[in-house]
Amino acid sequence: MKKRIVALTLAVLMGASLAACGSSSSGSAGSSAAPAADSTGSTAAAGSTEAGSVTASSDDLNIMLETPVESLDPQQATDGTSFEVIADYTDGLYQMDKDGKAVPALAADTKVSDDGLTYTFTLKDAKWSNGTPVTAKDFVFGWQRAVDPDVASEYAYMLSDIGQVKNAADIIAGKKDKSELGITAVDDKTLKVELEAPVSYFLSLMYFPTFYPVNEDFYNSVGDSFGTSPETTLSDGAFVLDSYEPAATSFHLTKNADYYDADRVKLAGLNYQVIQDSQQALMSYQTGDLDITLVNGEQVDQVKDDPAFKAVGAGYLWYVSPNISSVKELANLNIRKAMTMAIDRDTLTTGVLKDGSLPTYTAVPPQFATGPDGSDFSEDQTKFQDDCKFDADAAADYWKKGLEELGEDSVELEMIVDADDAPQKVAQVLKEQWESTLPGLTVDLKVEPKKQRVQDMQDGNFQVALTRWGPDYADPMTYLGMWVTNNSNNYGLWSNKDYDSIIAECTTGDLATDAQGRWDKMYDAEKLVMDDAVIFPLYTQSNALMVNPKVTGIEYHPVALNRVYKDTVKSE
Repeated sequence: MKKRIVALTLAVLMGASLAACGSSSSGSAGSSAAPAADSTGSTAAAGSTEAGSVTASSDDLNIMLETPVESLDPQQATDGTSFEVIADYTDGLYQMDKDGKAVPALAADTKVSDDGLTYTFTLKDAKWSNGTPVTAKDFVFGWQRAVDPDVASEYAYMLSDIGQVKNAADIIAGKKDKSELGITAVDDKTLKVELEAPVSYFLSLMYFPTFYPVNEDFYNSVGDSFGTSPETTLSDGAFVLDSYEPAATSFHLTKNADYYDADRVKLAGLNYQVIQDSQQALMSYQTGDLDITLVNGEQVDQVKDDPAFKAVGAGYLWYVSPNISSVKELANLNIRKAMTMAIDRDTLTTGVLKDGSLPTYTAVPPQFATGPDGSDFSEDQTKFQDDCKFDADAAADYWKKGLEELGEDSVELEMIVDADDAPQKVAQVLKEQWESTLPGLTVDLKVEPKKQRVQDMQDGNFQVALTRWGPDYADPMTYLGMWVTNNSNNYGLWSNKDYDSIIAECTTGDLATDAQGRWDKMYDAEKLVMDDAVIFPLYTQSNALMVNPKVTGIEYHPVALNRVYKDTVKSE
């Protein structure tokens, strides 16, 4: 960590996780949906050992995914599945150790100025899979892409609002050229980064894929096809992508023999299979075609006594996002309070999911962010009980007041939800709870592929949405930053000047270097979100897994990257 007053402990949620940033989909819960078709129109059979043209080896780790990869462009990807795969074959400056601590990857040495505003990284000897050395210029090009308005990266704010990289905000706003970004290749092996303000968690951002390097010559040679096939990707990481096409239901990576830390990697390769039907996935695990798979709902009751069963914290906060700006009924605070207080979160976790997920009553989920005094930011789940608890009578009272203010006696709302099993089951229970508690409310469920659901939310084309967010770094700001006016992830378009002022004070103002003062002020920001029912928090996700007993060393993280396989061993 750099020379700073603030030093954050990267706590591992519930000891482990299976999550990442953004809006990747949840685990399945037992539907009879057919397997997804790949981009050629064919359907991958459960337990297939073929990944495109590459036959999986018995020494490969066979991994179930619940949704396809959305993008393999590190500056364009936004979902946990994509981040996991990108990190399989790409190293950045830093990586996570098994406890979630930021440790060097491509950075051989890191020096930080006394004022915390300048970082100088010396790079290790490493090369891309085409034999080209990894240089400081690769980081410059990648970071400039991230803030380039023409690229329009959804995670550009990680460099501006979160990372405070010099000139990033002005470049994103079109006020300065990307060449003015505060990152400089001093020489091939020396990278200098300049910040606008000290950032306590800056090094932990370096394992986030948006900050990964991209080789400019290679990128220009493949153009718009970058990241769409093995031929249009380049590896400097533990594995090399050797079979992939967009929306594929299976794909494959092989150990990178030229990886600078190749002796560490024991697996022959990674064989991914996208299986959205959890019963089908469990059968594939039981027949030996999968080494790791998600289970959910009633499946947990079937396998919970099996030694191969484990539940790991996933880090994601699942919540309901009301469109406050565009839907007049949801612009009414009493209507929003009625809806959040009509939710029985315990029923969702114990009766529907059954996977160890935690009912959550805060805007920042528990067990991932630790403060200056070592305390969990959200350990107290009762602090907003007047805003967010199951109270049918109070909900009905708020509902009555809201209808009177609107001059209506009934409300019909549409909620968009992912096409995966678990979200659909949760959405159905939410519909039942709302309609039974709030007289005159009708909730119509619209099931969409996750990619479409996310697009509709980004476009404001929704009324109510069931969604989730995973922490990108181990600080409450990874959640609180979302609700700043005009943030790209502020889907409900809520705006509050006092809130914006607090966040600015904590990121670039006097509190940026006051550890305890900043921590206390972030509680004030969270209270504004909860008091105004900007979201309806539901639960912090845990994933129930079946893992082959012969497999050890998979790292699960609640922050940034789902799973890491560099130290994984599959014994005979």
